[in-house]
Amino acid sequence: MERNRTQRSRRIHGTLLALTAAGSLLLTACAAGGTGDHTNNADKHGLPAPAPGQHDRGDDKGFETAPSDDHLSTFALDVDTASYTYARRTLADGRTPDPSTVRPEEFVNSFRQDYRRPDGNGFSVTVDGARTARPDWSLVRVGLATRAAEPAQKRPPAALTFVVDVSGSMDEPGRLDLARQSLDTMTDRLRDDDSVAVVTFSEHAETVLPMTRLGGHRGEVHDAIDGLEAQSSTNLGAGVETGYATAVAGLRKGATNRVVLVSDALANEGETSPDAILRRIDSARREHGITLFGVGVGSNYGDALMERLADKGDGHTAYVSDTDEARKVFCQQLPQNIELTARDAKAQVAFDPHTVAEFRLVGYDDRKVADDNFRDDRVDGGEVGPGHTVTALYAVRTRPGADGHLATATVRWLDPTTRSPHEETGALETGALKDSVWEASPRFQVTAVAAYFADALRAGGTDHGPALPGAPGLTRLAARAATLADVTEDQDVQALADAIREAHDTDTGD
Repeated sequence: MERNRTQRSRRIHGTLLALTAAGSLLLTACAAGGTGDHTNNADKHGLPAPAPGQHDRGDDKGFETAPSDDHLSTFALDVDTASYTYARRTLADGRTPDPSTVRPEEFVNSFRQDYRRPDGNGFSVTVDGARTARPDWSLVRVGLATRAAEPAQKRPPAALTFVVDVSGSMDEPGRLDLARQSLDTMTDRLRDDDSVAVVTFSEHAETVLPMTRLGGHRGEVHDAIDGLEAQSSTNLGAGVETGYATAVAGLRKGATNRVVLVSDALANEGETSPDAILRRIDSARREHGITLFGVGVGSNYGDALMERLADKGDGHTAYVSDTDEARKVFCQQLPQNIELTARDAKAQVAFDPHTVAEFRLVGYDDRKVADDNFRDDRVDGGEVGPGHTVTALYAVRTRPGADGHLATATVRWLDPTTRSPHEETGALETGALKDSVWEASPRFQVTAVAAYFADALRAGGTDHGPALPGAPGLTRLAARAATLADVTEDQDVQALADAIREAHDTDTGD
Protein backbone atom coordinates (compact mmCIF):
# COMPACT_ATOMS: atom_id res chain seq x y z
CA MET A 1 0.00 0.00 0.00
CA GLU A 2 2.10 2.87 -1.27
CA ARG A 3 1.36 6.26 0.13
CA ASN A 4 1.62 9.63 -1.51
CA ARG A 5 5.15 10.87 -0.87
CA THR A 6 4.23 14.45 -1.67
CA GLN A 7 2.68 14.75 1.78
CA ARG A 8 6.14 14.68 3.42
CA SER A 9 6.25 18.46 3.36
CA ARG A 10 3.22 18.96 5.59
CA ARG A 11 4.11 20.40 8.96
CA ILE A 12 3.02 18.65 12.14
CA HIS A 13 1.85 21.98 13.58
CA GLY A 14 -1.41 22.04 11.75
CA THR A 15 -2.23 18.42 12.47
CA LEU A 16 -1.54 18.58 16.20
CA LEU A 17 -3.48 21.83 16.50
CA ALA A 18 -6.41 20.29 14.69
CA LEU A 19 -6.28 17.23 16.89
CA THR A 20 -6.30 19.40 20.01
CA ALA A 21 -9.17 21.53 18.85
CA ALA A 22 -11.19 18.51 17.84
CA GLY A 23 -11.48 17.14 21.35
CA SER A 24 -10.08 19.53 23.58
CA LEU A 25 13.99 1.36 30.74
CA LEU A 26 20.85 -1.72 34.90
CA LEU A 27 18.69 -6.62 36.30
CA THR A 28 15.88 -4.94 39.01
CA ALA A 29 17.85 -1.78 39.78
CA CYS A 30 19.59 -4.17 38.61
CA ALA A 31 18.94 -6.41 41.67
CA ALA A 32 16.72 -8.67 41.81
CA GLY A 33 -16.33 6.99 24.36
CA GLY A 34 -17.89 4.76 22.87
CA THR A 35 -20.91 5.59 20.80
CA GLY A 36 -23.49 3.99 23.08
CA ASP A 37 -25.22 5.07 26.29
CA HIS A 38 -23.34 7.85 28.10
CA THR A 39 -25.59 8.15 31.13
CA ASN A 40 -22.82 6.60 33.22
CA ASN A 41 -19.55 8.36 32.53
CA ALA A 42 -17.34 5.79 34.33
CA ASP A 43 -16.77 2.32 32.98
CA LYS A 44 -16.15 -0.84 35.01
CA HIS A 45 -12.38 -0.23 35.02
CA GLY A 46 -12.79 3.18 36.65
CA LEU A 47 -12.10 5.07 33.43
CA PRO A 48 -14.34 7.90 32.29
CA ALA A 49 -16.54 7.30 29.30
CA PRO A 50 -17.00 10.20 26.89
CA ALA A 51 -19.50 12.72 28.17
CA PRO A 52 -22.63 13.47 26.14
CA GLY A 53 -21.76 15.56 23.14
CA GLN A 54 -18.05 14.75 23.41
CA HIS A 55 -17.76 11.91 20.93
CA ASP A 56 -14.25 11.25 19.62
CA ARG A 57 -13.79 12.41 16.10
CA GLY A 58 -13.01 10.03 13.26
CA ASP A 59 -12.65 10.76 9.59
CA ASP A 60 -11.89 7.81 7.34
CA LYS A 61 -11.94 9.90 4.18
CA GLY A 62 -9.04 8.62 2.14
CA PHE A 63 -8.28 6.06 4.86
CA GLU A 64 -5.74 3.53 3.64
CA THR A 65 -7.34 0.17 3.04
CA ALA A 66 -6.44 -3.32 1.90
CA PRO A 67 -7.42 -4.34 -1.64
CA SER A 68 -10.83 -5.97 -1.74
CA ASP A 69 -9.35 -9.29 -2.93
CA ASP A 70 -6.62 -9.37 -0.26
CA HIS A 71 -7.67 -10.16 3.27
CA LEU A 72 -4.24 -11.22 4.54
CA SER A 73 -1.74 -9.14 6.48
CA THR A 74 1.78 -10.56 7.00
CA PHE A 75 4.72 -9.05 8.83
CA ALA A 76 7.95 -9.95 10.64
CA LEU A 77 7.81 -9.58 14.40
CA ASP A 78 9.51 -6.55 15.91
CA VAL A 79 10.20 -5.71 19.57
CA ASP A 80 12.05 -2.43 18.99
CA THR A 81 11.21 0.53 21.22
CA ALA A 82 13.75 3.17 20.11
CA SER A 83 11.28 5.30 18.16
CA TYR A 84 9.04 5.95 21.16
CA THR A 85 11.91 6.68 23.59
CA TYR A 86 13.58 9.02 21.11
CA ALA A 87 10.30 10.85 20.55
CA ARG A 88 9.96 11.37 24.32
CA ARG A 89 13.52 12.73 24.46
CA THR A 90 12.83 15.11 21.59
CA LEU A 91 9.59 16.40 23.13
CA ALA A 92 11.31 16.86 26.52
CA ASP A 93 13.82 19.07 24.71
CA GLY A 94 10.96 21.22 23.43
CA ARG A 95 11.13 19.95 19.86
CA THR A 96 8.65 18.08 17.68
CA PRO A 97 9.86 14.67 16.47
CA ASP A 98 10.58 14.30 12.78
CA PRO A 99 7.55 12.31 11.57
CA SER A 100 9.86 9.96 9.64
CA THR A 101 11.29 8.73 12.98
CA VAL A 102 7.85 7.86 14.39
CA ARG A 103 7.14 4.13 14.08
CA PRO A 104 3.77 3.37 15.71
CA GLU A 105 4.54 -0.30 16.44
CA GLU A 106 7.47 0.84 18.62
CA PHE A 107 5.16 3.15 20.57
CA VAL A 108 2.69 0.30 21.09
CA ASN A 109 5.39 -2.23 22.04
CA SER A 110 6.86 0.06 24.70
CA PHE A 111 4.22 -0.88 27.27
CA ARG A 112 3.54 -3.93 29.41
CA GLN A 113 0.65 -6.14 28.38
CA ASP A 114 -1.55 -8.70 30.11
CA TYR A 115 -1.35 -11.51 27.56
CA ARG A 116 -1.27 -15.13 28.69
CA ARG A 117 2.25 -16.57 28.39
CA PRO A 118 3.10 -20.03 27.04
CA ASP A 119 4.83 -22.64 29.18
CA GLY A 120 7.68 -23.36 26.76
CA ASN A 121 9.41 -21.68 23.84
CA GLY A 122 7.25 -20.06 21.22
CA PHE A 123 4.22 -17.82 21.60
CA SER A 124 0.72 -17.52 22.94
CA VAL A 125 -1.76 -15.66 20.71
CA THR A 126 -4.40 -13.25 22.05
CA VAL A 127 -6.85 -11.48 19.75
CA ASP A 128 -9.34 -8.90 21.02
CA GLY A 129 -10.93 -5.68 19.88
CA ALA A 130 -13.28 -2.80 20.53
CA ARG A 131 -15.42 -0.44 18.52
CA THR A 132 -14.43 3.18 17.95
CA ALA A 133 -16.70 6.20 17.79
CA ARG A 134 -16.59 6.05 14.01
CA PRO A 135 -19.47 3.85 12.76
CA ASP A 136 -18.39 0.35 11.71
CA TRP A 137 -14.73 1.04 12.61
CA SER A 138 -12.98 -0.99 15.33
CA LEU A 139 -9.48 -1.45 16.71
CA VAL A 140 -8.34 -5.09 16.72
CA ARG A 141 -5.34 -6.07 18.83
CA VAL A 142 -3.20 -9.13 18.06
CA GLY A 143 -1.03 -9.92 21.10
CA LEU A 144 1.87 -12.37 21.05
CA ALA A 145 3.77 -13.33 24.20
CA THR A 146 6.81 -15.50 24.92
CA ARG A 147 7.44 -17.38 28.15
CA ALA A 148 8.63 -15.47 31.18
CA ALA A 149 12.37 -14.89 31.36
CA GLU A 150 14.31 -17.37 33.47
CA PRO A 151 16.39 -16.16 36.42
CA ALA A 152 19.82 -15.02 35.24
CA GLN A 153 21.55 -18.13 36.61
CA LYS A 154 19.38 -20.41 34.44
CA ARG A 155 19.91 -18.77 31.07
CA PRO A 156 22.65 -19.88 28.63
CA PRO A 157 26.00 -18.08 28.97
CA ALA A 158 26.44 -14.92 26.93
CA ALA A 159 29.27 -13.82 24.66
CA LEU A 160 28.72 -10.09 24.13
CA THR A 161 30.84 -7.89 21.88
CA PHE A 162 30.30 -4.27 22.82
CA VAL A 163 30.98 -2.01 19.84
CA VAL A 164 31.20 1.52 21.19
CA ASP A 165 31.18 4.73 19.19
CA VAL A 166 34.00 7.01 20.42
CA SER A 167 33.67 9.62 17.69
CA GLY A 168 33.72 13.32 18.49
CA SER A 169 29.94 13.61 18.52
CA MET A 170 29.85 11.13 21.43
CA ASP A 171 31.53 13.71 23.69
CA GLU A 172 28.19 15.39 24.34
CA PRO A 173 26.81 14.74 27.85
CA GLY A 174 24.44 11.78 27.83
CA ARG A 175 26.33 9.86 25.19
CA LEU A 176 29.77 8.31 25.90
CA ASP A 177 29.58 9.06 29.62
CA LEU A 178 26.23 7.30 29.84
CA ALA A 179 27.57 4.39 27.75
CA ARG A 180 30.57 3.94 30.12
CA GLN A 181 28.33 4.00 33.18
CA SER A 182 25.86 1.57 31.64
CA LEU A 183 28.49 -0.91 30.46
CA ASP A 184 30.27 -0.82 33.83
CA THR A 185 27.06 -1.65 35.65
CA MET A 186 26.11 -4.31 33.11
CA THR A 187 29.55 -5.93 33.55
CA ASP A 188 29.01 -6.13 37.32
CA ARG A 189 25.67 -7.86 36.80
CA LEU A 190 26.80 -10.47 34.25
CA ARG A 191 27.77 -13.96 35.42
CA ASP A 192 31.31 -15.31 35.78
CA ASP A 193 30.73 -17.69 32.86
CA ASP A 194 29.69 -14.83 30.57
CA SER A 195 32.22 -13.27 28.21
CA VAL A 196 32.72 -9.71 27.01
CA ALA A 197 34.74 -8.11 24.22
CA VAL A 198 35.11 -4.36 23.60
CA VAL A 199 35.56 -2.74 20.20
CA THR A 200 35.74 1.01 19.65
CA PHE A 201 35.43 3.03 16.50
CA SER A 202 35.87 6.61 15.39
CA GLU A 203 37.85 7.23 12.19
CA HIS A 204 39.15 3.65 12.53
CA ALA A 205 37.98 0.60 14.51
CA GLU A 206 40.02 -1.16 17.20
CA THR A 207 39.53 -4.26 19.34
CA VAL A 208 40.32 -2.89 22.79
CA LEU A 209 39.56 -6.16 24.56
CA PRO A 210 39.20 -9.60 22.88
CA MET A 211 36.53 -11.97 24.10
CA THR A 212 37.27 -12.36 27.83
CA ARG A 213 35.60 -14.62 30.39
CA LEU A 214 34.39 -12.43 33.25
CA GLY A 215 35.28 -14.82 36.06
CA GLY A 216 38.56 -13.46 37.48
CA HIS A 217 38.84 -10.79 34.76
CA ARG A 218 36.20 -8.17 35.59
CA GLY A 219 38.90 -5.63 36.32
CA GLU A 220 40.25 -5.90 32.79
CA VAL A 221 36.79 -5.34 31.37
CA HIS A 222 36.21 -2.30 33.58
CA ASP A 223 39.58 -0.86 32.59
CA ALA A 224 38.69 -1.20 28.91
CA ILE A 225 35.33 0.48 29.43
CA ASP A 226 36.61 3.28 31.68
CA GLY A 227 39.35 4.09 29.14
CA LEU A 228 36.87 4.98 26.41
CA GLU A 229 37.45 8.54 25.20
CA ALA A 230 35.88 10.52 22.38
CA GLN A 231 38.12 11.04 19.34
CA SER A 232 37.27 12.11 15.78
CA SER A 233 34.89 11.10 12.99
CA THR A 234 32.36 8.25 12.85
CA ASN A 235 33.28 5.21 10.76
CA LEU A 236 30.34 3.09 11.87
CA GLY A 237 30.85 0.58 9.07
CA ALA A 238 34.38 -0.20 10.26
CA GLY A 239 33.07 -0.53 13.82
CA VAL A 240 30.38 -3.04 12.90
CA GLU A 241 32.74 -5.03 10.65
CA THR A 242 35.47 -5.20 13.34
CA GLY A 243 32.87 -5.97 15.98
CA TYR A 244 31.59 -8.98 14.09
CA ALA A 245 35.15 -10.17 13.33
CA THR A 246 35.90 -9.96 17.07
CA ALA A 247 32.68 -11.80 17.88
CA VAL A 248 33.56 -14.59 15.41
CA ALA A 249 37.11 -14.87 16.82
CA GLY A 250 35.64 -15.24 20.31
CA LEU A 251 32.64 -17.34 19.28
CA ARG A 252 31.39 -19.63 22.05
CA LYS A 253 29.37 -22.73 21.21
CA GLY A 254 26.33 -23.16 23.42
CA ALA A 255 26.33 -19.45 24.27
CA THR A 256 24.32 -16.53 22.94
CA ASN A 257 26.71 -14.61 20.72
CA ARG A 258 25.61 -11.03 20.19
CA VAL A 259 27.04 -7.73 19.02
CA VAL A 260 25.84 -4.74 21.06
CA LEU A 261 26.30 -1.50 19.13
CA VAL A 262 26.26 1.71 21.21
CA SER A 263 26.25 4.81 19.02
CA ASP A 264 24.49 7.99 18.00
CA ALA A 265 24.59 6.49 14.48
CA LEU A 266 25.72 9.76 12.90
CA ALA A 267 28.03 8.06 10.40
CA ASN A 268 30.22 10.45 8.40
CA GLU A 269 33.27 8.34 7.45
CA GLY A 270 33.74 5.19 5.37
CA GLU A 271 30.70 3.07 4.48
CA THR A 272 27.46 4.65 5.64
CA SER A 273 24.88 2.49 3.83
CA PRO A 274 23.31 -0.07 6.21
CA ASP A 275 22.86 -2.60 3.41
CA ALA A 276 26.51 -2.30 2.37
CA ILE A 277 27.67 -2.56 6.00
CA LEU A 278 25.59 -5.67 6.53
CA ARG A 279 26.81 -7.30 3.33
CA ARG A 280 30.34 -7.17 4.77
CA ILE A 281 29.34 -9.17 7.82
CA ASP A 282 26.65 -11.31 6.21
CA SER A 283 28.50 -14.65 6.52
CA ALA A 284 29.21 -14.04 10.23
CA ARG A 285 25.61 -13.06 10.80
CA ARG A 286 24.11 -16.04 9.00
CA GLU A 287 26.67 -18.82 9.53
CA HIS A 288 27.21 -18.18 13.23
CA GLY A 289 23.82 -16.69 14.14
CA ILE A 290 25.38 -13.57 15.65
CA THR A 291 22.64 -11.00 16.12
CA LEU A 292 22.79 -7.25 16.58
CA PHE A 293 21.36 -5.19 19.43
CA GLY A 294 21.54 -1.46 18.70
CA VAL A 295 21.50 1.07 21.52
CA GLY A 296 21.03 4.65 20.39
CA VAL A 297 22.17 7.71 22.35
CA GLY A 298 22.24 11.48 21.89
CA SER A 299 19.82 14.30 21.23
CA ASN A 300 20.78 14.14 17.56
CA TYR A 301 20.49 10.50 16.58
CA GLY A 302 20.76 8.61 13.29
CA ASP A 303 17.51 6.75 13.84
CA ALA A 304 17.03 5.50 10.28
CA LEU A 305 20.54 4.02 10.04
CA MET A 306 20.37 2.25 13.40
CA GLU A 307 16.87 0.93 12.76
CA ARG A 308 17.86 -0.44 9.35
CA LEU A 309 21.01 -2.10 10.75
CA ALA A 310 19.04 -3.82 13.48
CA ASP A 311 16.22 -4.95 11.19
CA LYS A 312 18.61 -6.46 8.66
CA GLY A 313 21.00 -7.70 11.37
CA ASP A 314 18.36 -9.97 12.93
CA GLY A 315 18.23 -7.80 16.01
CA HIS A 316 16.58 -4.98 17.87
CA THR A 317 17.05 -1.34 18.74
CA ALA A 318 16.53 0.67 21.90
CA TYR A 319 17.31 4.28 22.80
CA VAL A 320 18.65 5.71 26.06
CA SER A 321 18.70 9.33 27.12
CA ASP A 322 19.29 9.07 30.89
CA THR A 323 20.14 6.61 33.65
CA ASP A 324 16.54 5.44 33.99
CA GLU A 325 16.33 4.49 30.34
CA ALA A 326 19.83 2.93 30.54
CA ARG A 327 18.58 0.79 33.43
CA LYS A 328 15.70 -0.49 31.34
CA VAL A 329 17.87 -1.25 28.33
CA PHE A 330 20.91 -2.80 30.02
CA CYS A 331 19.09 -4.48 32.92
CA GLN A 332 15.82 -5.54 31.29
CA GLN A 333 15.87 -5.44 27.51
CA LEU A 334 19.46 -6.66 26.95
CA PRO A 335 19.12 -9.62 29.36
CA GLN A 336 15.87 -10.54 27.59
CA ASN A 337 17.78 -10.53 24.33
CA ILE A 338 20.70 -12.65 25.55
CA GLU A 339 18.56 -15.75 25.13
CA LEU A 340 16.38 -16.39 22.09
CA THR A 341 13.15 -18.38 22.17
CA ALA A 342 12.21 -17.87 18.52
CA ARG A 343 14.00 -17.13 15.26
CA ASP A 344 12.57 -15.76 12.05
CA ALA A 345 9.17 -15.20 13.64
CA LYS A 346 6.41 -13.93 11.37
CA ALA A 347 2.71 -13.25 11.90
CA GLN A 348 -0.18 -13.48 9.46
CA VAL A 349 -3.68 -12.22 10.13
CA ALA A 350 -6.52 -13.45 7.91
CA PHE A 351 -9.60 -11.22 7.96
CA ASP A 352 -12.92 -12.79 6.99
CA PRO A 353 -14.19 -11.05 3.83
CA HIS A 354 -17.79 -11.76 4.84
CA THR A 355 -17.49 -9.52 7.91
CA VAL A 356 -14.55 -7.21 7.12
CA ALA A 357 -14.79 -4.56 4.45
CA GLU A 358 -11.32 -3.07 4.93
CA PHE A 359 -8.44 -3.00 7.38
CA ARG A 360 -5.12 -1.37 8.06
CA LEU A 361 -2.11 -2.54 10.09
CA VAL A 362 -0.83 0.28 12.28
CA GLY A 363 2.92 0.60 11.66
CA TYR A 364 5.30 -2.25 10.75
CA ASP A 365 5.93 -0.45 7.46
CA ASP A 366 9.50 -1.76 7.24
CA ARG A 367 8.59 -5.26 8.48
CA LYS A 368 5.95 -6.29 5.96
CA VAL A 369 6.33 -9.71 4.33
CA ALA A 370 4.69 -10.99 1.15
CA ASP A 371 1.70 -13.12 2.09
CA ASP A 372 3.01 -16.06 0.05
CA ASN A 373 6.27 -15.98 2.05
CA PHE A 374 4.66 -16.55 5.43
CA ARG A 375 5.61 -20.25 5.49
CA ASP A 376 8.82 -19.81 3.50
CA ASP A 377 11.37 -20.23 6.28
CA ARG A 378 14.11 -18.88 4.07
CA VAL A 379 12.48 -15.46 4.35
CA ASP A 380 13.79 -13.42 7.24
CA GLY A 381 11.56 -12.80 10.26
CA GLY A 382 12.14 -11.40 13.73
CA GLU A 383 14.23 -12.77 16.62
CA VAL A 384 12.44 -12.76 19.97
CA GLY A 385 13.60 -13.65 23.49
CA PRO A 386 11.84 -14.62 26.71
CA GLY A 387 9.73 -12.09 28.58
CA HIS A 388 8.67 -10.27 25.42
CA THR A 389 5.29 -9.27 24.12
CA VAL A 390 4.59 -8.18 20.55
CA THR A 391 1.45 -6.22 19.72
CA ALA A 392 -0.03 -5.49 16.33
CA LEU A 393 -2.98 -3.12 16.16
CA TYR A 394 -5.37 -2.97 13.22
CA ALA A 395 -8.05 -0.47 12.25
CA VAL A 396 -10.88 -2.59 10.87
CA ARG A 397 -14.12 -1.55 9.16
CA THR A 398 -16.77 -4.24 9.47
CA ARG A 399 -19.61 -4.64 7.04
CA PRO A 400 -22.95 -3.25 8.24
CA GLY A 401 -24.69 -5.83 10.41
CA ALA A 402 -21.70 -8.18 10.22
CA ASP A 403 -21.97 -11.13 12.59
CA GLY A 404 -19.62 -14.09 12.95
CA HIS A 405 -15.94 -14.78 12.42
CA LEU A 406 -13.79 -11.68 12.12
CA ALA A 407 -10.14 -12.71 11.98
CA THR A 408 -7.62 -15.49 12.64
CA ALA A 409 -4.05 -14.64 13.65
CA THR A 410 -1.20 -17.12 13.17
CA VAL A 411 2.40 -16.78 14.33
CA ARG A 412 5.13 -18.96 12.82
CA TRP A 413 8.67 -19.28 14.15
CA LEU A 414 11.76 -21.48 14.09
CA ASP A 415 13.15 -23.18 17.18
CA PRO A 416 16.38 -21.29 17.92
CA THR A 417 18.35 -24.55 18.33
CA THR A 418 16.81 -27.09 15.97
CA ARG A 419 15.42 -24.60 13.44
CA SER A 420 12.23 -26.67 13.26
CA PRO A 421 9.09 -24.61 12.43
CA HIS A 422 6.14 -24.15 14.78
CA GLU A 423 2.82 -22.29 14.59
CA GLU A 424 0.17 -21.05 17.02
CA THR A 425 -3.16 -19.39 16.25
CA GLY A 426 -5.90 -17.30 17.82
CA ALA A 427 -9.25 -16.02 16.53
CA LEU A 428 -11.82 -13.27 17.10
CA GLU A 429 -15.58 -13.13 16.50
CA THR A 430 -17.53 -9.95 15.88
CA GLY A 431 -19.56 -10.58 19.04
CA ALA A 432 -16.38 -10.33 21.14
CA LEU A 433 -15.77 -6.71 20.13
CA LYS A 434 -16.21 -4.41 23.10
CA ASP A 435 -18.80 -1.69 22.65
CA SER A 436 -16.14 1.02 23.02
CA VAL A 437 -12.37 1.28 23.02
CA TRP A 438 -12.73 3.21 26.27
CA GLU A 439 -14.67 0.35 27.90
CA ALA A 440 -12.05 -2.28 27.01
CA SER A 441 -9.38 -3.51 29.43
CA PRO A 442 -6.93 -0.89 30.71
CA ARG A 443 -4.04 -2.46 28.80
CA PHE A 444 -6.06 -2.40 25.58
CA GLN A 445 -6.73 1.28 26.20
CA VAL A 446 -3.00 1.95 26.75
CA THR A 447 -2.35 0.30 23.39
CA ALA A 448 -4.94 2.53 21.75
CA VAL A 449 -3.59 5.70 23.37
CA ALA A 450 -0.02 4.89 22.26
CA ALA A 451 -1.20 4.24 18.70
CA TYR A 452 -3.32 7.40 18.55
CA PHE A 453 -0.38 9.42 19.88
CA ALA A 454 2.03 8.00 17.30
CA ASP A 455 -0.51 8.65 14.56
CA ALA A 456 -0.89 12.27 15.62
CA LEU A 457 2.87 12.84 15.60
CA ARG A 458 3.26 11.07 12.29
CA ALA A 459 0.41 12.51 10.29
CA GLY A 460 1.74 16.04 9.95
CA GLY A 461 4.81 15.58 7.81
CA THR A 462 4.91 12.22 6.07
CA ASP A 463 3.05 10.24 3.45
CA HIS A 464 0.91 8.77 6.22
CA GLY A 465 -2.83 8.95 5.77
CA PRO A 466 -5.47 10.52 8.00
CA ALA A 467 -5.76 9.87 11.73
CA LEU A 468 -6.94 6.52 13.04
CA PRO A 469 -10.73 6.27 13.37
CA GLY A 470 -12.11 7.55 16.63
CA ALA A 471 -8.99 9.59 17.46
CA PRO A 472 -9.44 11.98 20.38
CA GLY A 473 -7.64 15.29 20.53
CA LEU A 474 -4.31 15.51 22.36
CA THR A 475 -5.89 17.15 25.39
CA ARG A 476 -8.34 14.30 25.90
CA LEU A 477 -5.72 11.72 24.94
CA ALA A 478 -3.38 13.02 27.66
CA ALA A 479 -6.23 12.91 30.18
CA ARG A 480 -7.02 9.31 29.29
CA ALA A 481 -3.35 8.36 29.63
CA ALA A 482 -3.18 10.03 33.06
CA THR A 483 -6.27 8.15 34.24
CA LEU A 484 -4.85 4.90 32.89
CA ALA A 485 -1.60 5.57 34.77
CA ASP A 486 -3.61 5.77 38.01
CA VAL A 487 -5.59 2.62 37.23
CA THR A 488 -2.57 0.53 36.17
CA GLU A 489 -0.17 2.14 38.68
CA ASP A 490 2.35 2.13 35.86
CA GLN A 491 4.98 4.87 35.70
CA ASP A 492 5.56 4.16 32.02
CA VAL A 493 1.94 5.08 31.28
CA GLN A 494 2.34 8.28 33.30
CA ALA A 495 5.39 9.10 31.16
CA LEU A 496 3.18 8.59 28.11
CA ALA A 497 0.66 11.10 29.47
CA ASP A 498 3.48 13.59 30.08
CA ALA A 499 4.79 13.14 26.54
CA ILE A 500 1.36 13.78 25.03
CA ARG A 501 1.04 17.00 27.05
CA GLU A 502 4.52 18.05 25.90
CA ALA A 503 3.49 17.43 22.28
CA HIS A 504 0.49 19.68 22.78
CA ASP A 505 2.54 22.38 24.51
CA THR A 506 5.32 22.22 21.90
CA ASP A 507 2.81 22.72 19.14
CA THR A 508 0.87 25.52 20.78
CA GLY A 509 3.94 27.22 22.26
CA ASP A 510 2.63 26.95 25.84
